Amino acid sequence: MTTPTVKADSRAAVDEWGIERLDVTAYLHRIAYSGALTPTVETLRALHRAHVAAIPFENVDIVIGRMVDLDIDRLQGKLLHRRRGGYCYEHNLLFAALLEHVGYRVTRLVGRVQPAKPGPRTHMLLRVEAEAASWLADVGFGGAGLLEPILLEDAVEGRHSGWVHRIERVGHGMWLLRTLQHGGWVDLYRFTLEPHHLVDYAVSNHYTTTHPRSPFVRRLVVQRTAGGIRHSLRGHRLTTTRTDGTSEHRDVAADELLAVLRSTFRIDLNREESAQLSRVTRVGF
Repeated sequence: MTTPTVKADSRAAVDEWGIERLDVTAYLHRIAYSGALTPTVETLRALHRAHVAAIPFENVDIVIGRMVDLDIDRLQGKLLHRRRGGYCYEHNLLFAALLEHVGYRVTRLVGRVQPAKPGPRTHMLLRVEAEAASWLADVGFGGAGLLEPILLEDAVEGRHSGWVHRIERVGHGMWLLRTLQHGGWVDLYRFTLEPHHLVDYAVSNHYTTTHPRSPFVRRLVVQRTAGGIRHSLRGHRLTTTRTDGTSEHRDVAADELLAVLRSTFRIDLNREESAQLSRVTRVGF
């Protein structure tokens, strides 16, 4: 009989990601979602959009020298209960847990950002099965990322609130996500469909949070998309971009940084985090 073996393997897979420990009620409250929780494409789209709208992309912990812990309890403590943001591993590990709790089949993947450059494969994304089709879901890319999932098929385009993305098959087993900017296509990341484990992300997370060449170590990166408007803070440079291609730029002074994080990006740091970030940003970020 094979049933006991299948059940044991299923439990091991679930335990790896800590899905049983997910505080679903807190998650749904955090993203202001009160809709259906049946594993349909419509629900997937709604959950994806709600997550992106509510939880910002940010690397404050990395900049102030804190370790980013990928354990499910630490993730939900930070992003859900303390209402902070995070970067790709934090967002997508949490979102994958929610999707599997709802009943979707999820494969956790890794991509290479800006694939024309010889950088490491460090971006986490998700393949989600819904209604007999595969979808690319990614709530953790930040500024130019997806608002909603896009069908994982060659030459498919997704248009969400004016933002346009495109999936392309670019070789044997290789896929590319692109976005339309200023009238031209820009490559976001290249990926394969090879499943990854938590330990794979732990290795990538260590590199991304500690290596001196990591862009997240060198400067503050904060991003939030609100419908047809994207807000991005890189270092002290604040950029607001709209779907018609227009944008505004300004420098954020050190003494207004915390207020901008709170008002524009909905990040309310505690006293210790605020003091640490203020010290760091005054010396070069």
